[in-house]
Amino acid sequence: MKNRLKRLIIVPVLAATIFITGSAFQNDFFEIAKQIEIFTTLFKEINMNYVDETNPADLMDTAIKGMLKDLDPYTNFYNEQDVEAERIRRTGDYTGIGAKVRTLHDRLVIVEPYKDYPADKAGLKAGDEIIKIGDIVIDSYEDDAGDLLKGTSNSTIEVTYLRQGKENKATITRSEVEIDAVPHFSMIDDKTGYIVLSTFNSKASSQTGYALKDLKAQGAESIILDLRNNLGGLLHEAVNVVNLFVKKGQLVVTTKSKVKKYNRTYYTTKDAVDTEIPLVVLINGSSASASEIVSGSLQDLDRAVIVGSRSFGKGLVQRPKPLTYGTQLKITISRYYTPSGRCIQALDYWNRDDKGNAVRIESKEYHEFKTKNGRPVFDGGGVLPDEALEISKNSAITNAIIEDFLIFDFATDYYYKHPNISDVNQLELSNTDFKDFNNYLSTNNFSFITETEKALNKVLESAKKEDLDDNIKTDYNTLLTNLNNSKELAISENKDQILYLLTDEIVKRYAYREGLFEYYKIHNPEIKKATEILSNPIKYKGYLR
Repeated sequence: MKNRLKRLIIVPVLAATIFITGSAFQNDFFEIAKQIEIFTTLFKEINMNYVDETNPADLMDTAIKGMLKDLDPYTNFYNEQDVEAERIRRTGDYTGIGAKVRTLHDRLVIVEPYKDYPADKAGLKAGDEIIKIGDIVIDSYEDDAGDLLKGTSNSTIEVTYLRQGKENKATITRSEVEIDAVPHFSMIDDKTGYIVLSTFNSKASSQTGYALKDLKAQGAESIILDLRNNLGGLLHEAVNVVNLFVKKGQLVVTTKSKVKKYNRTYYTTKDAVDTEIPLVVLINGSSASASEIVSGSLQDLDRAVIVGSRSFGKGLVQRPKPLTYGTQLKITISRYYTPSGRCIQALDYWNRDDKGNAVRIESKEYHEFKTKNGRPVFDGGGVLPDEALEISKNSAITNAIIEDFLIFDFATDYYYKHPNISDVNQLELSNTDFKDFNNYLSTNNFSFITETEKALNKVLESAKKEDLDDNIKTDYNTLLTNLNNSKELAISENKDQILYLLTDEIVKRYAYREGLFEYYKIHNPEIKKATEILSNPIKYKGYLR
C-alpha cells in the first residue's frame, strides 16, 4: 500500500511540474506547488492513519470529481473504460448488441434497438428492462452494467429481461455495430431533399456529402438539413459540413483561449458541393456544440434559413489530454465564435446562484452582431432561428415529463395495447389518447415543482423563522391551490407539444428510427414549414436579406 501511495503522490507532483513550466502558469508557480504539497500530504495522512481501511483509488476519484464539479460539465476525468466509450462516440463503431441502452430510474432499459442488429434480431424491444446478464444480477452490480453487453464479435450473451411484468430470456450474438452520422436521407417531394445528421462523428461530413450528391442526382433543387437533437461531436467535422455548402477559404469558426496555442481559426479547405442550392436547417433545444457551429455559421453567412427553436447554447470547446495509466482528461480549453464574432454560450459556469447552479445569461446582456448581409444576430443564448416555431420549444412542464421518462414509458404501454396498427404513417393521437396520458401522469404520481412554488416555499420558511407563518398561512394555501390548478392547466395548454412528442416515441416502437423519419416527411410541422419556405423563392430570399 505504501508503494502505491508513493506512486499516487509522485504522479500529481510530476504533473504539476510539467504544467507549471508553461509560460501561462509561471506566475502561479508557487501557489500551484504549495497546493499540490498540501494535497499530497493530506492524501498520505488520510490513507495511512484513518481509523477504517480506505481505498486510495476511490478517494482520488472523489477528489478529482469534486474539483472538476466547480468548473463546467464538459471538463471530465475518464478512466480506461471511459476513454474507450469516448472513442466509440467519436468514431461511431463498436462491438455489442446494437441497441441504445440507458439506466432509467436505476433500471437498465433498452431505449432503442437498432434495426437488424443483434438485439433486434433476438427480439428485444424498447422498454424491455434487463435484469440479468449471464449470471450477473443488475440490481447488485455496482459498475456500469451497460458495459457487460459489449464484447468480441460473434460472442454470445444471455440476457434476462422484463416485458410488461413478464420475465423473458434471449441469447444475443454480438456483432460490429456501425452508427451512421446520417441515418436517413430521401426526397420529400420531387424538388426537396431531406438529410438527417444525428451526430458529428468521424463520418459526419462524408456521409452528409454523399447524401447531398445523391439527392441532387435524384432531382433535388433544395435541401432540408435536420440537426434536431444532434448534441454535437467533432469540431473539424462541423467545419467540413459547412464546407459542403460554402466556398473554399471561408472562415467558419474561431476558437479563443487564455493559452495562445489554442487560438485557432478554421476555414473551409475544399471545393463546395453546391454553394447556391436553397438550404433550410432545422434545430431545437437539443441541438448543441458542433450543431450550433454549423447552424450559426450558415446563418452568419446568410447561406441557410434556420427553422425551429433556440439551440442549446454550448459555445465551449474541449480537448482530450492523455494522463497516466491509460486515463484521460477532457478539458474545456476555449470558446468558439461564429463568423460574425458571436459566442453563443448560454450558461455562465463561472458565476453561479446560491445553490451552485450555473446562471443563464440574460437577454438584456446579449450583444448584437451582423450577418454577411447585415442582418442582426445575437450572442449569449444559443442560435435563435430565423423562423421560430412554438411547438419546437419544450415548455418547463414538458421537460419535466420527459425527464421523468413518462413519455417513454407511456409509449411502451401504448405499443402493447395497440398491437395491430397496420399503417403507422397514418397514426394520429386523439383527445382520448391525451386523456389517457393525463391519467397515466396521475397514476405515476407525476409532480412538477415550479420556480414560483419554490419561491413560495422560501417565503413560508422565512415567515416561520420570524413567527409570521400563522398570519400568512391562509393566503399561502390559497396561492398553492391556485398554483396547482395552474399546473394542471399547463399540461392541457401544452397538449399539442405533448402529443407531438408522444407520437414520435410511439412511431419508433412500430417502425424504428427509419420509420420515424418517413413519418416526419408527412406529418412533422418543422418539415412542413421548411418545405413551405423552400417552395417560395421570394419568401426564402426574404429571410436572408
